[in-house]
Amino acid sequence: MGVEQLGEWRRTHYSSEIKPGLDGKEVLVLGWVKDIRDLGAIRFIVLQDREGTVQITLVRKKVSKEVLEKTENLQRQYSIGVKGIVKKTEMTARGVEIIPNDIRILALAQHPLPLDVTGKTPADVDVRLDARVLDLSQGENRAVFRVQHVTLDAIRKFLSERGFLEVHTPRIIASATEGGAALFPVKYYDREAFLAQSPQLYKEQLVVCFDKVFEIGSFFRAEESHTRWHTSEFVSIDIEQAFATSEDVMYLLEELMQKVCESVKENCKAELKTLGHKVEVPKLPFKRFTYDEVTDELKQEGVKIPWGEDIPTPALRKFGKIHPYFYFITEWPTKAKAFYIKPQEKNPQLSYGFDLMWHWLELTSGGSRCDSKEMLIKRLKEQGLNPESFKFHLQAFDYGMPPHAGWATGLERLTMMLTGKKNIREVVLFPRDRFRLTP
Repeated sequence: MGVEQLGEWRRTHYSSEIKPGLDGKEVLVLGWVKDIRDLGAIRFIVLQDREGTVQITLVRKKVSKEVLEKTENLQRQYSIGVKGIVKKTEMTARGVEIIPNDIRILALAQHPLPLDVTGKTPADVDVRLDARVLDLSQGENRAVFRVQHVTLDAIRKFLSERGFLEVHTPRIIASATEGGAALFPVKYYDREAFLAQSPQLYKEQLVVCFDKVFEIGSFFRAEESHTRWHTSEFVSIDIEQAFATSEDVMYLLEELMQKVCESVKENCKAELKTLGHKVEVPKLPFKRFTYDEVTDELKQEGVKIPWGEDIPTPALRKFGKIHPYFYFITEWPTKAKAFYIKPQEKNPQLSYGFDLMWHWLELTSGGSRCDSKEMLIKRLKEQGLNPESFKFHLQAFDYGMPPHAGWATGLERLTMMLTGKKNIREVVLFPRDRFRLTP
């Protein structure tokens, strides 16, 4: 079977735009063969594009010999173009089909395919990820990334309207920006460098000149754990605001989450239906629990956490069952938070750090930052870090570093919440983790 050139053919409509109101009109659709059914006197081809599917109907006695011959050897996932007339019908769920006048075969597909593109035969996640582009053509996966697109669009609009400037900080760095997380080393000419695990120190420095900044970008953490909610490469949504406290950026964050949920609920109705998932718009303000209140409640449930320790995932799962909504955990012990989180003045054992939770899942971590050079040096030493390694960041404190606060949200975890997916790899186009470096 020969492959034809696209030539002058250009799409007039996506599949979702083929509606009964176009009855009798000529259209040109481009996409892939999702399925073929041959009933002898009539042949059906299901064409899929990024918006969905549309049925192409060939009645043997009514279509040209040339068009019929072209469809004789069609197989699933062949790329085709179809020019034809829209016809209203009661024989399809959408009440419409296309009667073809011409078909062009634009690309072939190797068979057998590693996945069933009709979706009738399920495959486990690793098989799907090995053939990711084919997997992403499934309607449910297209829905996930459409939701993610709408989410990012809403975030950018929200922050821009509130005076935040979008920035892009380095991904190749000389030393750790947060201290605790493991780094991926890279060869940088004749030196060793690392992939950034956060824009934290850069975004703090940028408030000196830009007041309010945000960044959306990929970062890297050498996570030893292999769980359903961790990846080694992830997209972080970061903000930093000058002349602000943790309370200020918490208000901003809950407003943003409300806006994102509104936007997805309004603009992704079809996608949410495909996913079988509902997005509820949360009411403001979100509940706030102090670290002590959380650990006290967990103690009543039989879960004891030594004061100052992080709250482990099983404990958070239990707490999330009791509180299945958005909530903040505030007033974390200072020793449980990163060195740049500011201790409280009245009780330095407590910090101005917070986490935004959804059920049991941590979506965001943030807080007021150390805004005094002396305080930051003290915090670095307390966590066993060498201030000399942070001299360029400390230098910024000599230029009038204002009081400031910020937070970071993981896009993938946010997408899990908005789509109902249980494995973070399903909301990443090409996930990278401890065991996967391809495709």
